[in-house]
Amino acid sequence: MLTELSIQDFAIINKLSVTFNEGLTVLTGETGAGKSIIIDAVQLLAGGRGSVEFVRHGAKKADIEGLFIIDHDSHPVYTICEQYGIESEDQQLVLRRTITANGKSICRVNSKLVTLAVLREFGRTLIDIHSQHETQSLMNPEHHLDLLDLYQPELINKAKKEYLKLYDQLSKLKNRYRKLSENEQETAQRLDLLQFQLRELEEAQLQPNEDKQLEEERNTLANFERIYSSLQLAYNSLYGEQKGLDWVNQAQIALQDNSNYDASLAQKAEDIANYYYGLEELTYDLGNQIETLQFDPERLNEIEARLNEINRLKRKYGPTVSDMLTYMAKIEEEVEEISNKDSHISKLEQQIKEKAKDAFLEAQELRDIRIKAAEALTKEIHEELKDLYLGKTEFKVDFAKNIEPQKELDKHLHKNGMDDVTFLISTNPGEPPKPLNKVASGGELSRIMLSLKKIFARHQGVTSVIFDEVDTGVSGRVAQAIAEKIYHISQKSQVLCITHLPQVAAMADTHKLIEKEVMNQRTSTTVHELSQKLQINELARMITGTKLTDTAVDHAREMLEMAIQFKGKEHNL
Repeated sequence: MLTELSIQDFAIINKLSVTFNEGLTVLTGETGAGKSIIIDAVQLLAGGRGSVEFVRHGAKKADIEGLFIIDHDSHPVYTICEQYGIESEDQQLVLRRTITANGKSICRVNSKLVTLAVLREFGRTLIDIHSQHETQSLMNPEHHLDLLDLYQPELINKAKKEYLKLYDQLSKLKNRYRKLSENEQETAQRLDLLQFQLRELEEAQLQPNEDKQLEEERNTLANFERIYSSLQLAYNSLYGEQKGLDWVNQAQIALQDNSNYDASLAQKAEDIANYYYGLEELTYDLGNQIETLQFDPERLNEIEARLNEINRLKRKYGPTVSDMLTYMAKIEEEVEEISNKDSHISKLEQQIKEKAKDAFLEAQELRDIRIKAAEALTKEIHEELKDLYLGKTEFKVDFAKNIEPQKELDKHLHKNGMDDVTFLISTNPGEPPKPLNKVASGGELSRIMLSLKKIFARHQGVTSVIFDEVDTGVSGRVAQAIAEKIYHISQKSQVLCITHLPQVAAMADTHKLIEKEVMNQRTSTTVHELSQKLQINELARMITGTKLTDTAVDHAREMLEMAIQFKGKEHNL
């Protein structure tokens, strides 16, 4: 969870440090006090798009830092840490984002510099932000399939992985078919180029590792004098009277002659004798190498010429001889394929047909799993909507029409299978279900989104869920139902919630008040954690919207007591 957030020189925030707890933390305050600015800061910390407009006027940079505690060893964030070589100690992770006044963005994770894309990967696993704008994504059918796949990820991801293997193979076959089916002029030009390259490589008669072997031989010839001198010196040091071998032999004889007086001398004499015979053999090898060593300037010139030719080819076909030979085999295959284009096209057509059939069967299996998941999701959403006073609402997951197996299967397949999923809804009995954007009002969308979020919170694994005024457009008993749903979500993940509803604020485990004050002719945002007494006053203000009255205070106190009773019952269940 997010335990501490530090913000400096960000928008109207001068310097701010906020501590967050587990459960539900509610942020309230007057409009314009800076509530959404704090969420903007968290969004940037999660890899959101930055702007120089976020830097406080007159400051050189804006700094945002968040401390996260992840107490689940299997949390996916640890996999990302391992992937990018980031150490995580004591289950702590610090994300930091700096935006300079000239527009540069600097990202760090546990003090290690990372790219914005990497920071975004961390952010996805740690923070899930939902705002009124985010709610609109529910209206976009492009997101519906991803949401459905989140519902039963273990089954769906396994089937999707099997399908993607076949789909990738099918895509490669189709790309080869497309290249072979290009117009005659392009194909002829490609064939001429490949044939020229092939002739050039064949004429070179390259041998595996030839470049390395030639470089070693050139190094020997180029340093002939040094090699010869070192061999001669080593040989002369070992062979001859009063030289190395002679002294070693004398040592062995001295010990052997006196072994009768000390038994240990015999073993040492034998050891020296073994060393002597080894050195003697090595000396003979040195002598033979000296006799066979010859300097051949013509051979050196041949090697230089050959290496120059190989290096010329390397600039065109690969960094090593092995790479060039691999490329040569590849273009040989392509030349043969183009030269016999018609037969290869026919063969590819058959392979595409067979692979498409296999991929279609996997896509069909994936669809069957999704249909079952959709049925379970629909049932669970209806239960959730009933709690939010949308009991007569009909929710449906609509799949694209079935595809006839015998009709151009590959044209109906895409990276997610064969499915195009749309969430449909009918809020009035007797009306057919229609896409969300055609039917649902703002208040209804908020409740549908909240139902989905409660269901998906246990699947996504994020440590912190943030709601930014997603309860807009509701009141009365619906507001109370939304408050209870948000509290339920906070039992699975830490929840930070900006709200104008007193019913939601009353459910808070921690209530923080955001205020705006002017100091030294500069506006700044402050955050204060409220005691129970101050929380009651804030709830009363939210109820009346104007000055406090005794009636509003009594109502607020009663609302808080009811919330405490509700949470107590939930804990006892």
